[in-house]
Amino acid sequence: MRQVNWLAFKVTRRSPSFPSRFLSRTGSSLTESMPNTPLLEACVETLTEAIQAADAGASRLEVCGCMSEAGTTPSIGLVSAIVDRVGVPAFVMIRPRGGDFSFNENELDVMRRDIEAVKNAGAHGIVSGALEPGGAIDRDATLSLVEAAAPLPFTFHRAFDLAPGLEMALEVLMSIGVRRVLTSGGASTALVGADAIARLGRRAGDRVTMVAGGGVRAPHVCELVQLSGVSEVHARPTRMRSARPVSRGEIRFGSNAPGVDRSELDPDAVRAIVRALATP
Repeated sequence: MRQVNWLAFKVTRRSPSFPSRFLSRTGSSLTESMPNTPLLEACVETLTEAIQAADAGASRLEVCGCMSEAGTTPSIGLVSAIVDRVGVPAFVMIRPRGGDFSFNENELDVMRRDIEAVKNAGAHGIVSGALEPGGAIDRDATLSLVEAAAPLPFTFHRAFDLAPGLEMALEVLMSIGVRRVLTSGGASTALVGADAIARLGRRAGDRVTMVAGGGVRAPHVCELVQLSGVSEVHARPTRMRSARPVSRGEIRFGSNAPGVDRSELDPDAVRAIVRALATP
């Protein structure tokens, strides 16, 4: 298994003071190296989920809004609260809307402004990217986002899996300074695409870290790591939360009525993944 290529994080803007109970998991500070156990990045949508994920042992967070749309840019208030209260690095999704991943100049302008805002809020990394209408990497648009994110590390999200040629897409991303690529290997799940992830990892070498994501769960995460050779995995295991029924005749809010059940992060499933990864 490859050694974790862990980036040393340094908060240069807000410099939040993390409680010692969080720092004890990673050493005396967030700048120290992580152990050889594969890293789990947990995808979270709320402050409660972020706290639960960290307490369950996640080593990094991907902070998103609107997971019903596969993730959009979260609020600055959420990013700021997580940075202040949760003692693991927070990478922040930058995506102005749901739907496809092809963005016009107005949307890219908003994305660059959002990147600057979350950097000022203390984010430790940026998760974003853009595709051309046919699915190929939009090199110029993504480069502008990478440059806006600097000096923070940039992860290209799972839109990568929509590219018609993953090897060529990876070459494009390596050429513009992307540090991580989140991928299922172009398959329905990371386990199904493990061989493809392994091939991409060999092609990337030390230039880009491949992060395996897509249906990652405790029963198969060790097999996934073994087959794909990754040192980092990404997961959002969920459970359903029942809502109190609220009805006011025909009143609706968007596509959902008040009181509709919703999914949320399952901290017990996060803990199970962490435990599986730590098993020799």
